[in-house]
Amino acid sequence: MPGRVFLTTPPDAIAAQLGVSSDPIADEPPRRNIAPGQEIIVLITEGLTRMRWGMIPVGRVNARGRPVMETIVNARSETVFGKSAFDGVGRAVVPVDGWYEWTGKARRKTAWRLRAADGGVLYFAAITDVWTAPGGRSVPQVATVTCQPNADVRDVHHRMAVILPNEAIATWLTGTEKDASALMVPWPDGRLVVEPAGDVDWSQP
Repeated sequence: MPGRVFLTTPPDAIAAQLGVSSDPIADEPPRRNIAPGQEIIVLITEGLTRMRWGMIPVGRVNARGRPVMETIVNARSETVFGKSAFDGVGRAVVPVDGWYEWTGKARRKTAWRLRAADGGVLYFAAITDVWTAPGGRSVPQVATVTCQPNADVRDVHHRMAVILPNEAIATWLTGTEKDASALMVPWPDGRLVVEPAGDVDWSQP
């Protein structure tokens, strides 16, 4: 499942694909190493914006009524519409050029880059919330949604992001839970490339 993502496609190209204005993200630079806790580009019903990647679930509880303590970076598709910790969340879409996974033992891990075979932008299904930080500042936040992996991803991870076809983006954003649930399936086999990512400088954003 995505632990780091990258996005180098120009903002105006993303906006053109989505049919929205690029103004809110016009100054976004190419980013080859985006980590949880950082701001990422997000599409909501109002258009493109930025949100913190990772939901701090202050005030949320699990099925047993206990506070959810960990920051949620990825939400499981199997429970995202039924888990009490996700009550009241909104939906969003996260555009990326791809993401990274790691295999192997600690200190000897191999990094892998996963991207679209056709070189296009991938659109991750996501959920959103607003965290009220100390001092009263509101922080919009987002978590990507994951599902079982397809054959392309299976050898490097047991989960993958829910990737939306362009024509399904509106349904994810505004459709019923039933219609949105039908979209939370693995991406068709053969549409992703998995390649070594040894050329990435992990100290750079």
